[in-house]
Amino acid sequence: MNHRPPISTEIAPSILYFGTPVALISTLSLQGRTNVSPMSSAWALGDRVVLGLAQASQGCENFLQTREAVVNLPGPAQCAAVEALAPTTGRHPVPGHKQAMGYRHEADKFSLAQLTPVSSRFISPPRIAECPLQLEVRLLASYAATMVDGDDPGFVLLEAKVLQVHAHVDIVVPDSQHIDTGRWSPLLYVFRHYFGTGGRLGRNFRAET
Repeated sequence: MNHRPPISTEIAPSILYFGTPVALISTLSLQGRTNVSPMSSAWALGDRVVLGLAQASQGCENFLQTREAVVNLPGPAQCAAVEALAPTTGRHPVPGHKQAMGYRHEADKFSLAQLTPVSSRFISPPRIAECPLQLEVRLLASYAATMVDGDDPGFVLLEAKVLQVHAHVDIVVPDSQHIDTGRWSPLLYVFRHYFGTGGRLGRNFRAET
């Protein structure tokens, strides 16, 4: 039997979230106001994480100004909390391009999503107790990406150093520094739909299908 490779076609998807973990970025403004930003553009290598945040977001502004943040990694149990935060922004007034997409201002995101702030060890922004993994980070460098169009301010790439990792006890291999990958299931964002390591859990308010 001859092996025939799969047939592919050329497409132009509106977004390229091909499957990345969701993160909730907690930051503080210079005035000490807490913000939580849902995002799904992050990757890690060694003790560094690189984040992609919308330049017009309050979380990005806070991170650039204070150079501190917590990268909180939710699991499937936090899916509803993530989606509750998805259409909100800490910016007031809401930027025009975000208003057009259905965003609204929310000052107290912890209360809205029913999440619990807990103190960090090395930095000022709080961690999110419900998230199984929490990374305290400090900003090392930032890079403003090219603007997409005249209405969208674009996004910023932020390189940060991980200062401390916090993990729920039940996902840590006993008597070790290792995550039990059989027990840890990240919340994944796949073309604006939420997945764990099993079936789909829900959909983002901006999902097209």
